[in-house]
Amino acid sequence: MRRHHDDEVPEDEIHEHDRGLSYDLPVLARRRMIRLMAGVGAGLVPLVGCTADDTSTPSASAAGSASSAECVTVPEETAGPYPGDGSNGVNVLKESGVVRGDITRSFGDSAGGTAEGVPLTFTLTVVDAASGCGAPKRGAAVYVWHCDREGGYSLYTEGVADENYLRGVQETDERGQVTFTSVFPGCYPGRWPHIHFEVYGSLADATTATAITSTSQLALPKDVCDRVYATEGYESSVDNLGRLSLESDSVFRDGHDQQLAVVKGSVAEGYTATLTIAV
Repeated sequence: MRRHHDDEVPEDEIHEHDRGLSYDLPVLARRRMIRLMAGVGAGLVPLVGCTADDTSTPSASAAGSASSAECVTVPEETAGPYPGDGSNGVNVLKESGVVRGDITRSFGDSAGGTAEGVPLTFTLTVVDAASGCGAPKRGAAVYVWHCDREGGYSLYTEGVADENYLRGVQETDERGQVTFTSVFPGCYPGRWPHIHFEVYGSLADATTATAITSTSQLALPKDVCDRVYATEGYESSVDNLGRLSLESDSVFRDGHDQQLAVVKGSVAEGYTATLTIAV
């Protein structure tokens, strides 16, 4: 049975190469709070209005996640041990073919596999926090990656280390949006179901893996996860999810209002997820 660790897991399950990330999380949380308090002390006025036209009405799956009246910068989170951006070994961002919308298949000289699972199309809208979230970030770039339905990460996990599926980059359009076609990620021990993303100032920055603007994660709502994980291929995710909650997850437990996606659809037809990212 494959084991996969992104951030914090039970002490007796932590691999040595993951300990630095697990130990760093409380420090990152404290730094985030320090920055917030420093802003308040300086007399900064809270930003208002961080919603996008097509993500302003949340479904029952994520009530309240996209209806906040405040414009809040998306929290900075760990990239985890499997980023593929050159910070931990392999750098997929410099490979021809990484700029794409459909990330279900591997590309280039890899094994050429396809990730199986319930279809998921997700749209990220990048907005300028300094504008009160009213201005889209046109011409920025977003790199996304996530695990497959068995919890494995391409480029790293045994059995799929020769694949590079479920990874891709796109440039934001005039609305600040990028849309990726993928599959619903599984749930592995110790982490709530999520999708990683990095925002760059431009496509050139992304494909040279320089000048990251923001690194964070998208969370998926529990009711949708429960329905997806009841289908074939996601069996191991059922028990793993049952041991977790958003409030206990090592990344999302300090707040997930800006990270919980609005998800619509069905297992039969596939799902769509949307999230607005203020940077």
